[in-house]
Amino acid sequence: MRDHVVYESRLELARLLFADFDRSVHGIVAQPFLLQTVLEGKIRKHIPDYLLLTDQVPVIVDVKPLHRVSRPEVAFTFDWTRQAVEARGWKYEVWSEPPTVELENIRFLAGYRRDWLLSGALLEELRGIDLDGVPLGRAAACLAGRPGPQVRSAIHHLLWTQGLVTDLDQPLGPSHTLRKPA
Repeated sequence: MRDHVVYESRLELARLLFADFDRSVHGIVAQPFLLQTVLEGKIRKHIPDYLLLTDQVPVIVDVKPLHRVSRPEVAFTFDWTRQAVEARGWKYEVWSEPPTVELENIRFLAGYRRDWLLSGALLEELRGIDLDGVPLGRAAACLAGRPGPQVRSAIHHLLWTQGLVTDLDQPLGPSHTLRKPA
């Protein structure tokens, strides 16, 4: 994706990074619509934070800090929102703080998402090399005639686009093993 999407908090920004990293997401709409219903004799309204257009079904996302999710008024709103969304055959998700290390790794790799800043020829050369099982710290040496920083940047781009994968549950480092995607 290349369009800007509005967000109102750092937590919403984190959700957008995860959506941008998710290969099944091909579109994001902020505050997509107003839901309105009558419950317990009162008009209830809610605007979800995001609509994720995916390869499967649309996903409606509400982003809320974990400590606020269990508040009765929030839980009530999210409950009827879930029912309305799932009645359409869509998915509903309440998203809170992600694992810190995974967020930091994705945030780091997001800096390499812009393919137009990288040499297309270099990316093609890397795609033609079997890097499965190669430690991240040694992968830059696989193209001896290319400058190491450019090769590392291209490898990070391939990790962002998931042309290569590695464990993002631990801080990225030279010992991370590169793998072909499943």
